[in-house]
Amino acid sequence: MPIPLSAPDIGEAEIEAVSRVLRTPRLSLGPELPAFESALAAYHGVAHAVAVSSGTAGLHLALITLGISEGDEVIVPSFAFIAVANAVLQVRATPVFAEIDALTLNLDPAAVERVITPRTRALIVVHTFGVPAEMEALKELARRHNLLIVEDACEAIGAEFGTGADKRRVGSFGDLAVLGFYPNKQITTGEGGAVLAGDPVHAARLRSLRNQGRTETGDWLDHAEPGFNYRLSELACALGRVQLGRIEEILALRRAAAELYDALLGAAGVPGLEAPSRNLPGRTISWFVYVVRLPESADRDRVRAMLAESGVASGRYFAPIHQQPAWRSHGSAAAARLPVTEAIARHTLALPFFNRITAGEQEHVVGALTECLRRG
Repeated sequence: MPIPLSAPDIGEAEIEAVSRVLRTPRLSLGPELPAFESALAAYHGVAHAVAVSSGTAGLHLALITLGISEGDEVIVPSFAFIAVANAVLQVRATPVFAEIDALTLNLDPAAVERVITPRTRALIVVHTFGVPAEMEALKELARRHNLLIVEDACEAIGAEFGTGADKRRVGSFGDLAVLGFYPNKQITTGEGGAVLAGDPVHAARLRSLRNQGRTETGDWLDHAEPGFNYRLSELACALGRVQLGRIEEILALRRAAAELYDALLGAAGVPGLEAPSRNLPGRTISWFVYVVRLPESADRDRVRAMLAESGVASGRYFAPIHQQPAWRSHGSAAAARLPVTEAIARHTLALPFFNRITAGEQEHVVGALTECLRRG
């Protein structure tokens, strides 16, 4: 049977939680929404969480709430999911692409500083593949240049940055932070996301914007400002609450799968094949995907085709945003000079990775990958 790239982990408790909602008259804006939001806020140690229809919607609302608009620049990585740039464009600001650190694959603080201009208003800091970004340096940079920080923690729920008493979960460092719950994420609501906020004014505006600009105490047909339908259903919130209640089990399963891949790849001993970086001081990884770097001589597209013939799915994580057909003619993308991003992106390959992947499946994946690389 083919091994998928990802698979959601849904059990009887999740099915029962969703079924309970279906037996009620409240399928939207019912009690599951604030219950899920409260659980998310408590888990991250922040005052507020605002559930929305996707991580992309969360990024959009975060930028609006922070007042980012036409004429502003927002620094983003190009080695990321395309939503980080799209959201900036949606508020008519300009994304400016900065280089990444070759080890963590996150924004390089020194590279960020090089692209700051008088128009720069904010950074979108992505915790790529569940690896925490260098928040201490980025926060200091933002303080010196009077910049806002939006954390994109869509791939990183449960990851931690810092040591000792200063260790905190990602999502608690920025002015606002965004989570994503697509089915390939650590926890899922089917489609969905959330914005984490410390400021009650920000939280109130986010709740209004996601619900067509309504005020929380106003009449259903009264709208304080133009907004969006970015609500998250009661069904999704019920599913998310159960998943969040299992998060330590889920993170442990994914950590164990990553450790087994490390061991299998180490034993395979393929020259030039690199496992993900693990020994990163001051960081606890939340394993979203397992991305290897192929040898320089490998043809990634051919490797992917050969893996597919062996029943193994794989993914190009990530194709740089500034080189995407949707972006490469855009002014800021065309001006980007990102040799590290481009060199790394050519050789990254995501292997099948999900909560319930078996040891046998992982052995098959590594065996198939090893055979592909040895054949050419």
